[in-house]
Amino acid sequence: MRFATISDRLSLITASDTVIDLARASRGRFGPGIQDAYQRWDELLEFCATVAEEGTPLSDVPATAFGNPAPNPRQVFAIGLNYADHAAESSFAVPEEPPVFTKFVTSLTGPHATIALPPGKVDWEVELVVVLGRTAHRIAALDAWRYIAGVSVGQDISERDRQRVGPAPQFSMAKSYPGFGPIGPVLVTPDEFDDPDDLELGCLINGEQLQKGRTSDMVFPVPELIARLSAITPLLPGDVIFTGTPAGVGLGRTPERFLRPGDELVSYVRGVGEMRHLMVAGY
Repeated sequence: MRFATISDRLSLITASDTVIDLARASRGRFGPGIQDAYQRWDELLEFCATVAEEGTPLSDVPATAFGNPAPNPRQVFAIGLNYADHAAESSFAVPEEPPVFTKFVTSLTGPHATIALPPGKVDWEVELVVVLGRTAHRIAALDAWRYIAGVSVGQDISERDRQRVGPAPQFSMAKSYPGFGPIGPVLVTPDEFDDPDDLELGCLINGEQLQKGRTSDMVFPVPELIARLSAITPLLPGDVIFTGTPAGVGLGRTPERFLRPGDELVSYVRGVGEMRHLMVAGY
């Protein structure tokens, strides 16, 4: 199944590419906000299986109507150096434990927007985003996909100067300017994929492909991340995990390259969709 926030309302995109407003279709059984739906995810899936495929044609919905499908998570986890080629371009060894940081919730935004660039070196990092659909605590990797509501496209946009400030790295602050955590355009349930652990992802700037990878190359695949995170802290319905980026970021290039006003950043995961963001001068 594919779910979306369309015009700020919880929506189902059917197999025949029609859009159903689930609050209206359920006659108020479910509210219009997608974040609340994660608390009742199993119930929502059962209801959606009974919905007749009638609704607004998807072709009639403008791309700009799509919002973030996980706009207000209680916890946001982000994973560093989760692809060996990205670790190498960043001059780090492949980690034996996943480096974990957060992006603050106010950095999250939708799949089509402008992003104001702060001073410094603003970099791109396309990522698979995972959203929890059930509470996960001390979960074995073999069971992990059962706790996941779905996956989406994400960008872990990062300001590299701020990331290096101080006696210790400032990952969370450098990655939490407004707009630095876009997610979208839809949330796709894991059963939609032949292999949810092997998805192509990439990004382009002004039409030039700069990142292209496969999630099968993760150092710590999604099930292993769920197992390791949930061994320490409960993961809650609606929580978001940015799972890491493959090689091709600006910091790893010679010469280094960073985002500039006027750049269009396109990010995608095959089988999920793409996001488009225009960079603007805003500080």
